[in-house]
Formats: sequence, structure tokens, C-alpha cells
Amino acid sequence: KAPQASKNMAAPPKDAMQIQIEHMQAKYVGTGNADTTKYEWLSNQHRDSSASYIGHHNLISFFSVVENEAVGRVRYNQLEHMILPCGQAPKIENMDDEE
Repeated sequence: KAPQASKNMAAPPKDAMQIQIEHMQAKYVGTGNADTTKYEWLSNQHRDSSASYIGHHNLISFFSVVENEAVGRVRYNQLEHMILPCGQAPKIENMDDEE
């Protein structure tokens, strides 16, 4: 006979999952929420990637060889890229002003 699953092994209630998601979103900015725009989400992704590149010397060294630049210059360029990783934010049109 195959072992039967215990009734105590049920999935956690949806309320508990929602609380965990809200806690994670409050703790980590990059996870976003329901109001996060596509631009904000993409900017967070680019910043996270640039921070990872800067923090791992092997990646910076690889980029410096590929770009034929000094390691310090590549690190500086990545830091500059973190300021506006996706360019200027798009203008948000307000639906209430159409009256």
C-alpha cells in the first residue's frame, strides 16, 4: 500500500501567503507591488544587475577585456548607469483630467 498524505500537510491559508508577500514587498524594494509601473520594475532590474556586476570582480574584469577599457573605467561606467538605467521616466497621463 502507498502511504497516504496526512491531512495536516494542507497548503497554508491564502491569508498567510498574502501576509508573507506584503512583508517581502515591504522589506525588499525591488519586488514591487500592485502599483509598481513597468518603468520602475525595469529600473530596479537594471540597478540590481549593475550592482551585481560591480560587486563581482570577475565580471568587471570580463567586461573590461570585452570593451577594451580599464577595470576602473568599467566600474565607473556601471555606477553612472545606475543613476538613470532606463532613461527618463515616461510621462504619466492622468485619466481624471480628460473631463
